Amino acid sequence: MRGNGGELNDRKKMILKAIIEAHVKEGEPVGSKYLTQHKQIALSSATIRNEMAELESLGYLEQPHTSAGRVPSEYGYRFYVNSLMQKYRMSQQELVRMNALAKSRLAEIDRLLETATHLAAALTNYTSLAIKPKVSTAVIDRFKTVLLGKEHFMLVMIDGAGNIKTRQIHTEFPIDQAMLDRLELQLNTRIAGLRLEEITVSLVIEMERSFGEGEGLIGPVVKQICETLSEADPGDLRMTGVNHLLEYPEYADAHAFKELLSVLEEKRDILKLVSEAPSEENGPQVIIGSENGVEEMKNSALVFQKIKVGGRVVGVIGVLGPRRMDYSKVVSTVEYIAENLSDLLNTSPRLSDGSSDEGKS
Repeated sequence: MRGNGGELNDRKKMILKAIIEAHVKEGEPVGSKYLTQHKQIALSSATIRNEMAELESLGYLEQPHTSAGRVPSEYGYRFYVNSLMQKYRMSQQELVRMNALAKSRLAEIDRLLETATHLAAALTNYTSLAIKPKVSTAVIDRFKTVLLGKEHFMLVMIDGAGNIKTRQIHTEFPIDQAMLDRLELQLNTRIAGLRLEEITVSLVIEMERSFGEGEGLIGPVVKQICETLSEADPGDLRMTGVNHLLEYPEYADAHAFKELLSVLEEKRDILKLVSEAPSEENGPQVIIGSENGVEEMKNSALVFQKIKVGGRVVGVIGVLGPRRMDYSKVVSTVEYIAENLSDLLNTSPRLSDGSSDEGKS
């Protein structure tokens, strides 16, 4: 697969790493002359140019316009993050600022996340994000079904407060009242009372296996249930340092920047990206360019880490910047802040025993 690095020898890796780090610093295409003069690579310009051409043919570099220099491709950045990036060593001043946050021992996660975003934005000079999931206790207490036609029925969902939500569902096969009765029994037995995160793939598979004829109902119905629960629990996104993005030429196009701002303000796409990330991942996660699936963010990168208390995600700290961001520094910064917040919150009785307001709604 292109971008996995198996075809790169040590010399190509060295040149690719030097080009990426030079482009991150300067923001301009990097040529062989720059590498020999500034990176002190002990190779001739001709040899470096040949290696750069091969790296381009392999998909790690791109040549903008007719410039003699190259810039990293998305594949190049991904390989750098996975295999070439050295761990960023924080300065004494940065560590002092980080430790000041940890020692503040603020009780409120709102204040902690707000402080963390300002710190992350100041240290990285990018936009920082804080996501505070609304850990909802919202559940559906009871389900009812109403047959509307041979391939059409209504799903009625009732919560503990008596609020009712309905979804009309079309099927791809004939249904009858007996089938809906069995569905209603399954939902009230297996799904009622569960929070969104407790409705797992394995549970859905088991329900399909035990349902018998008409098992194709289970998947679409559970999807509608999960969407209903998600609507009640979108999470909260806050940003600091959006103005920092204007310092980078990648955001010089006013129309493109306006579209990116719309995505950030609507919050939905960012929340979706983070919520769909594997929950078992403990370290920083890096999403580069088109990996995020959001057209307006194709020239951007997002680094984030989940903050956990007792195994439960209570927040997320992240940094958004251009695709050529200083990954080493950003990853280390996000990791340091997230781990200190997790340590701080896990030693706070009011939060670690689950008795904070985060567990109520």
